[in-house]
Amino acid sequence: MKIITVKGYKKTGKTTTVTRIIAELTRRGYSVGSSKDTHFEGFAMDQENTDSWRHAKAGASTVIISGPKETDVLYQRRIEVRDLLDLFTEDFVVTEGDTGLPLANIVTGKTTEDLDKRRDENTIGFSGIIAGEMTEYDGLPVIDATRDVEALVDLIEERSTER
Repeated sequence: MKIITVKGYKKTGKTTTVTRIIAELTRRGYSVGSSKDTHFEGFAMDQENTDSWRHAKAGASTVIISGPKETDVLYQRRIEVRDLLDLFTEDFVVTEGDTGLPLANIVTGKTTEDLDKRRDENTIGFSGIIAGEMTEYDGLPVIDATRDVEALVDLIEERSTER
């Protein structure tokens, strides 16, 4: 399994970049899993007064809901990304948000200051809004996922983290 993280500040093109990467990897015949880290305090997948919500409220620490088109697993605790990665069996996993793990990553930004603040020793390139202004920054490629996702995925195939 190969892993790539897309990280950056809010409204810099992270989700657009992630969805384009997923679509292109899928088009190339890979199976793809994804993970998104959110810091929104009010986030909850389950809705109040549903049967699964009632199961959790009654004390179930894990609730599995199987429907005709999907199966959802609800854990009543936060699971760290390093542990979540063990659940994936796909060829590629694309994570959105800073995992805090030493994984190959693409940083999105509006300005070079954004890029500088979010990049680390595992950054393999840049994308997002700033990609409309430049093609290279500080020796790394800047690739617009909306115009040249093929080049971005070529880079990811070559340099993503192998697990």
